[in-house]
Amino acid sequence: MITTERRTHRVTRPEYVLRKPHRATLILFGFLGLMLGLALAWLTGNEVIGAIATHLYIAQEHPPVWAQVPHELSGYQLWGLILGYAGIAWGVMALSPNPTSWSRPLVTSLVGIMLIRYLLWRVFSTLNLADPLSGIFSIALLLMELVVIFSTVIQLYLLLQVKFRNRDADRYEQDVLTQRYYPTVDVLVPTYNEPVEVLRRTIMGCQAMEYDRKTVYLLDDQRRPEMAALAQELGCEYMIRPDNHHAKAGNLNHALTHTSGELVISFDADFVPTTNFITRTIGFFQDETIGMVQTHQSFYTHDPIARNLGLEETLTHEVEIFSRHYQVLRDSIETALCYGSSFVARRTSLERAGGFVINTLSEDYFTSVRLAAQGDRVLYLNERLSAGASADNMADHVAQRLRWARGTLQALFIRANPLTIRGLTPLQRLAHLDGIVQWFGSVFRIAFLLMPFVYSFLGIMPLRITAQEWWYFFAPFYVVQLLTFSWLTNHSRSAILSDIYSIAQCFPVGVVVIQTLIRPFSKGFRVTPKGSTSERFVYNWSLALPLLVVLIMMVASLLQNLRYAFMSEAALMAIFDDPDVMNAMQLAWTWTTYNIVVIVVALQTFLDVPNPDANPWFTIRRHASLSMKHGDAEHTILGITRQLSESGMVLDIPLDDPVLSLLTANRKQGGDPTPIHLYLPDEALTLSGQVSTVDIEKGAASLVIHFSAMSTSQHRQLVELLFCRPGRWQAQRMPGELKAQWFALKSLLNPQFLARRQYHARAMDVAQH
Repeated sequence: MITTERRTHRVTRPEYVLRKPHRATLILFGFLGLMLGLALAWLTGNEVIGAIATHLYIAQEHPPVWAQVPHELSGYQLWGLILGYAGIAWGVMALSPNPTSWSRPLVTSLVGIMLIRYLLWRVFSTLNLADPLSGIFSIALLLMELVVIFSTVIQLYLLLQVKFRNRDADRYEQDVLTQRYYPTVDVLVPTYNEPVEVLRRTIMGCQAMEYDRKTVYLLDDQRRPEMAALAQELGCEYMIRPDNHHAKAGNLNHALTHTSGELVISFDADFVPTTNFITRTIGFFQDETIGMVQTHQSFYTHDPIARNLGLEETLTHEVEIFSRHYQVLRDSIETALCYGSSFVARRTSLERAGGFVINTLSEDYFTSVRLAAQGDRVLYLNERLSAGASADNMADHVAQRLRWARGTLQALFIRANPLTIRGLTPLQRLAHLDGIVQWFGSVFRIAFLLMPFVYSFLGIMPLRITAQEWWYFFAPFYVVQLLTFSWLTNHSRSAILSDIYSIAQCFPVGVVVIQTLIRPFSKGFRVTPKGSTSERFVYNWSLALPLLVVLIMMVASLLQNLRYAFMSEAALMAIFDDPDVMNAMQLAWTWTTYNIVVIVVALQTFLDVPNPDANPWFTIRRHASLSMKHGDAEHTILGITRQLSESGMVLDIPLDDPVLSLLTANRKQGGDPTPIHLYLPDEALTLSGQVSTVDIEKGAASLVIHFSAMSTSQHRQLVELLFCRPGRWQAQRMPGELKAQWFALKSLLNPQFLARRQYHARAMDVAQH
């Protein structure tokens, strides 16, 4: 049924964008201009700046005792110190494999101590202020590090306050199941250009949610006839509007004015909920102070980086670190962010906020900010109650991150700015500031990549350190950070693999960060394509080019630094005029070598592997019986599914079953694919299809089966089996740092266009049939 009018009241839509000139642009670039002005004054011999630099230089040459390495410390004692700190961290984590109320404060305190120790040493003992040019690079490097440390300090503080709401959900769920709390719910699924089959599984999943007082709406912003036909086929409400103003936010706001449910749930077009989504979430709204509950964001397809590296079963999805770590931190001060999908909101709270925020690419984020600012609590339920599709390829993956970056930084230019909007607490503002600052990390990552070049090509040392200082101050800090990173982030990411993700995207994200500061609203909303297929390897040269250039420079830098290793001390002094030059060179070698390895692995992420089947395949074990006709006889064989999708399955069968010989003989004779009937007794599901491939290897037999056309009811059953079972999406545990480094090295030595021939041959076979 097509719905265009159902209510008469309207949601107010205030103008959020501030008038030009943008104050944030003026402030940020004003600060940058001030820094450049001071640097220029220093370079041109300004007496005041020179005098200040001289005093700082003397202070750096005579640091406090606590910023120096004890003279009596030997090399063995330095190693013992590092192992001692690492042993404390490892011991706590061994006793508590996951963070708990007693172990989290201990590890967080240890990391904090290491951070403070490192920071004091960096500030009071490592700056090279011997000349203006060295001083500018040295101070610039320190300032970037201070921003990163600021972000880390906020996160460490919030780690001490984390809370989980699963027990609350258990209690509230009983109120919903017994109908003590039973509000009306509108389920909104906005769509623009997503494929019909993607929407079909989402709508089926929404309808499968176990709750009677719900109405599912398909909000079609492209007014496609096939969407109207899909809504009619599945029996959901279909809603359109006369224009596309304000993209997704405008679509949702239009729906708010034409629906009446007490609670509103929204799913992106590719997100499929589990059947218990509503019962696990809406009970929270018995508390009138709660305006929104956001749930965990899971994915049923792997992100392109994991796919292209061949590490799907090893790497967690990139967004996992946000869902499992950052959202939990934010929820500790009730300032969780809305993802734009898989959330529940109170209608009256949305209406009081003026609906979903418009004129920004992150309407979800700023809507949750406005709700919190007006006094509605925004909570996060860390449960996997839905799953969506990742971007299909690396180009779309990066484009999605660029939209997120631009949308988040638009916070600085709108009235819903979490740093200035009234109603938030200082700690909530700091958490939002941390989220904004993190996007600047890509700019800093580029600077950190390029910094070793100043050693090699400019003869400048931004750091003045000795080998003993490196082992005494930096090494303990780095080792503890490395050991605890995955543990503190709930095993959502390892440090080394996180760096690969960061480097792969740092140049395009860094450019967009700068562009957004200059022209924050120059780009409109673009939907990330989902459900596309590809049949060949494709390399993203445009994304890889900046890293390729840096890699060539890195290799040249390393060769240059190695040349210095064979020069005499007198020759080095003639070039650098500094007795500590070899210490700097050793740091440059280490830094450059690490960068080269990570860049080479990151470059592999730009090789998109083929994906001939738009339907995701899952490892699902179910009993199945297969029946087929041969002549006048009916044959049945029992097996167990190995993989299952909406398009087919892989069925393991006994090697000695006589039916196998019939199937094998038919394939050898070049016959047509064998038609069969399938029955999954655990699901009471009957399907028909064709056997397209018979595999016999290593003493095992399996059949690749392609499903024939299904009825709507059959498809519903299959979708519910694949996507909707409670507990369907389980947390993937990131391996420890040593294993992560091994996997990265393995990817480096085993290119995917060689490693995946057999896998893609099978996928192509299923897709072609």
